[in-house]
Amino acid sequence: MSDLLWKKDGVRIDARIMRFLAGDDVLLDREFFLHDIVASAAHVGGLQRIGLLDADEAGALRRELDALADDFRVGRFVLDDRHEDGHSAIEARLTERLGDVGRKVHTGRSRNDQILVATRLWLKDRLVELAAQCRAIAASSLDRAGHESLPLPGYTHLQRAVVSSTAMWFAGFAEAFIDNAARAAQTLAWIDANPLGTAAGYGVNLPLDRDYTTATLGFARLQISPIYAQLSRGKFELAAIEALASALLDLRRLAWDLSLFTTAEFGFVTLPPEYVTGSSIMPNKRNPDVIELLRASYATVAAARTEIEQLLSLPSGYQRDLQYSKGSLVHAFGHGLGALALLPDLLARIVWNAPAMRAAIDPAMYATDVAIEQAAAGVPFREAYRRAAETASATGQGRTPEASLAARVSPGAAADLRLPVLRERLASLDAADRTSR
Repeated sequence: MSDLLWKKDGVRIDARIMRFLAGDDVLLDREFFLHDIVASAAHVGGLQRIGLLDADEAGALRRELDALADDFRVGRFVLDDRHEDGHSAIEARLTERLGDVGRKVHTGRSRNDQILVATRLWLKDRLVELAAQCRAIAASSLDRAGHESLPLPGYTHLQRAVVSSTAMWFAGFAEAFIDNAARAAQTLAWIDANPLGTAAGYGVNLPLDRDYTTATLGFARLQISPIYAQLSRGKFELAAIEALASALLDLRRLAWDLSLFTTAEFGFVTLPPEYVTGSSIMPNKRNPDVIELLRASYATVAAARTEIEQLLSLPSGYQRDLQYSKGSLVHAFGHGLGALALLPDLLARIVWNAPAMRAAIDPAMYATDVAIEQAAAGVPFREAYRRAAETASATGQGRTPEASLAARVSPGAAADLRLPVLRERLASLDAADRTSR
């Protein structure tokens, strides 16, 4: 490991303790490294603006930072256990190349606000990706809802309830993921605050140009209080994970439906061949493993949320406990976004088994239609309900799923899906994303 930034004369370094302190931190910092470099370049510009670096020094530092980013991207520079963390690696590289000029880069900043700003920039990118994936899922769902509407049994308590349709099913998940995209964008707006320049959480005795770094790094606003900048670490990560979890919750319920619908007992859906696997012992098996792991993906995100929340039982100011939040954050978004990315193609390619779905619609499922028809004709609803309950199977004879769906005219129901409204909502999110870029 290279020389430690904080090493003091006469202090013995114990290798076992250092391994414990470092953990896998330097490996996790690979996720944030390019963002740390970008923030370092902005910090250099800020130091130049207040006269702590001259133009030549600032130019040399920026060139070396750009070179380091290029080397990292192509693998010429590897962030590994030669370094305590990514922050140390940046300073070591600049010092190696530029000598005393490189040693000036840390003026007025702490590793605390380095990780804060790098994580914040990383989170912004992940939330942009989350919103885009949710919009793609919604678009795929709306496309299917608008092009195909087959009768599908609707269930409550996992029991046959009323006639539904594939278009209603798709429209329901379309609206869910439109809301998930909106929540990701709202969370992005909430965390879009620049913590760089808060140092160790109490500011520094320099007139840092924090407005400059805010604009340079593309933040919407300055996170003013150094104390709050430290308090927000973990809090903002939780908000981002909760936005991700919201989408994964809907994914879990969608996957549950498909898990049921693909069974022989239901037989409503056939999955694309790429989304199934075989058994190692049973030649007859065609297993929906992808669907099952999509269903399980929420657990990974929920576990990450819990771990970070438990870490936040802390007083104000920086505490080293927060180092452990990075692994949870990286794992949650890596797994969650990977799961969501599979969904648009899956939804576009599932095949409905219309005869099996129709066969599962029995006459008793029209009982609600019968009761409401009688109520509309003047019979008190509770009396109409009683009559329909007593003769549910008989009164449903001769009815068709198509007629039931055509009569379902309440807003959002099968005869009035309001797909143009949902498309307009989705288009407004697309437009807002283009504007923000």
